[in-house]
Amino acid sequence: MSAASISNTGATRARKIDLRVIGPLVALAVLILIGVLLNPNFLSYANVTNVLARSAFIGIIAIGMTFVITAGGLDLSVGSMAAFVAGLMIMVMNLLSASMGDSIGVILLGIALALGAGLAAGFINGIMITRAGIEAFILTLGTMGIYRSLITWLADGGTLSLGTGLSEMYRPVYYGGIFGISWPIIVFAALAIIGEIVMRHTAFGRHCAAIGSNEKVARYSSVHVQRVKLATYVLLGLLVGVAVVMYVPRLGSASATTGLLWELEAIAAVIIGGTLLKGGFGRVWGTVVGVLILSLIGNLLNLTDFVSPYLNGAIQGVVIILAVVLQRNTGPAR
Repeated sequence: MSAASISNTGATRARKIDLRVIGPLVALAVLILIGVLLNPNFLSYANVTNVLARSAFIGIIAIGMTFVITAGGLDLSVGSMAAFVAGLMIMVMNLLSASMGDSIGVILLGIALALGAGLAAGFINGIMITRAGIEAFILTLGTMGIYRSLITWLADGGTLSLGTGLSEMYRPVYYGGIFGISWPIIVFAALAIIGEIVMRHTAFGRHCAAIGSNEKVARYSSVHVQRVKLATYVLLGLLVGVAVVMYVPRLGSASATTGLLWELEAIAAVIIGGTLLKGGFGRVWGTVVGVLILSLIGNLLNLTDFVSPYLNGAIQGVVIILAVVLQRNTGPAR
């Protein structure tokens, strides 16, 4: 190969890398610009914090989904899992309150239960995929139906609500914060920073990418493939529990519609952020950008009359398709 050919190949690859890296950031910047032009209150403190707080639930779950997809997996059950964990948490807290009274201890036990239930649900998904050899798509499609049915059964087709006293005590977990920043935003930001460090600078992150890129080669390279894949699902389940802990004090209730389509939004955010759907490459910071893009689309539709808010799903769908097309036309940014 001539020097000119090598140079052209390198330039082409550089352009592809730049497009994949800056693409989500450019899209986010364009959305912000459009928002400012259409509504002067778009960048107001109240609107920005509201968007960030509401997107924190999906964002926390999407961080875990980034690791799962990077390792070549998928989880369609996280929305239903969140609804089931939230319902279970509320039921147990109400039962404990009847015997222990409304106290911080009951809330702490409820939080521990949510984290433990999420971790257990993630472990079940992971062990069935890695040990029983069931395809991730099929297994999590099945558990999605199971968790959604369980919460419907627990709520008897209605809504499970936290007791008034507990609800008031628990509200600061969502509505409180420090320096005017609510706890969901703080937790989301902290987890995103930790997730990016783990993905980029630890053996676990490198092993996830290696498995998603080529599982056989990873196994020959002494990577514990099954253990790492299991760990990604356990991590995702734990983060679903964290999202539930942040979500329950917002409304103080759970029903069959809780977490509806969260799995699709989480996956969409991951893909829009540049993580390869087929696995092999992932970036948590890109996922954060993807979450913000999806949230801002919905926020823009609510603040303006330019397009009906009922078209939110359609516009998000177009964005997802464009992100996948971009992935097909560019190589992974290494």
